[in-house]
Amino acid sequence: MTSPLVGLIASGAGGVDARLRRELAEPAARRGWQLAITLTPVAASWLAATGELDRLAELTDLPVRSQPRLPSEPKPYRLPDGFLFVPATANSVAKLALGIADNQALTQLGEALGAGVPIVLRPQAAAPQRDHPAFAGHLTTLSSAGVRVTDGPAERPWEPLLDVLDELLPGGSA
Repeated sequence: MTSPLVGLIASGAGGVDARLRRELAEPAARRGWQLAITLTPVAASWLAATGELDRLAELTDLPVRSQPRLPSEPKPYRLPDGFLFVPATANSVAKLALGIADNQALTQLGEALGAGVPIVLRPQAAAPQRDHPAFAGHLTTLSSAGVRVTDGPAERPWEPLLDVLDELLPGGSA
């Protein structure tokens, strides 16, 4: 069996610059997964400023994306077999739940959601954002659409989410 193509999506939440590569990208690469990494524009700018964008690019033979391609350009890869969206800000959760695809990361996730591709999402939002009257509804909408929402404290390790996705991948351990 060929190794899965896994979409690793991240938005600009605290810790993304220190944790994305160490807790998700490197362990996923060690599993033999091919990584299709896409970042929201904020996450891309934070990772570029710390040198992490270059380090992430070393873990995949595919382009690390944050910008859409031109209409004349071919898609750089097929739709991944599954997605990890970690960390997912309150803003990105809301947009995904409402179908707003105003950046490359949300465009990919919206397509995946519509195609029934497995998505594991870890929201990361402060208490006032979580207390917004719409936040819980957005998580419910995504869960009812098949997204595996794995909520928890921001400091909870991200690496176990790889096992959650592995269970959902075609040919995974489920």
